[in-house]
Amino acid sequence: MSAIGPIGVFDSGYGGLTVLRALVDRLPGYDYLYLGDNARAPYGNRSYATIYQYTLQAVRWFFDQGCPLVILACNTASAKALRTIQQTDLPTLAPDNRVLGVIRPTAEIMGDHTRSKHVGVLATPGTVQSESYVLEMAKFFPDVRVHQQACPLWVPLIEQGEHEGSGADYFVQKDLKALFAQSSETDLVLLACTHYPLLEKKIRQFLPNGVELLTQGQIVADSLADYLNRHPEMEQRLGRSGEIRFYTTDEPAAFDRQAAAFYGHEIRSKHLPADQLIH
Repeated sequence: MSAIGPIGVFDSGYGGLTVLRALVDRLPGYDYLYLGDNARAPYGNRSYATIYQYTLQAVRWFFDQGCPLVILACNTASAKALRTIQQTDLPTLAPDNRVLGVIRPTAEIMGDHTRSKHVGVLATPGTVQSESYVLEMAKFFPDVRVHQQACPLWVPLIEQGEHEGSGADYFVQKDLKALFAQSSETDLVLLACTHYPLLEKKIRQFLPNGVELLTQGQIVADSLADYLNRHPEMEQRLGRSGEIRFYTTDEPAAFDRQAAAFYGHEIRSKHLPADQLIH
């Protein structure tokens, strides 16, 4: 029997906490280990090579902590690093472990939420450039058109605590206008960055009537529950003491102040210097 360990949840910063919250609500009792690479965030404008390097370093760290399963709760990391890690690194690094992302489970259900067959994706520049949602949707719903809009300033607004102010209105309206200029038939919009749920209330103010807004936390949580049901050999390797630990590569006190807005509860994190991720 393989050693028992927590579910690892990784993000470039805070956004993955919205996914972790949904995982804990949907799958309570499991042990979770969260790492936010805040010292090297944001990932959205970085190169493929850099994002792959940073993400692989984090995955190695999770494995060293005993995690048999790691969730990349970050669209940019999922778009630019997941496939290479799964296909190239896992077979030699830890063939019995698994690394899952947020893009595939989202793409698997998006087509069920549109009548017009036109969907919009709001994301970081890195996720948009990867075309990951376009490619994944083509596998599951080839008749659905995907319209993408990069929102480069949304994450900085959120992480600076400016997302509820009137200053954010301009950028939200500007990017939504650009998205719907691509197709007025769009009847579903996906928030394809785990930071963006903090802007959900403001986004809904400016969405056209009848357009559904989709966030990823519940989708990923439901997908993981299904995965564990189908893979009892993995489920048996997961700790069930209900322990949740948080780490950040930046300053823990600053991380904890911001994290509550994403996670919904106060947390207490520990510091993991980024240079300790480098093997």
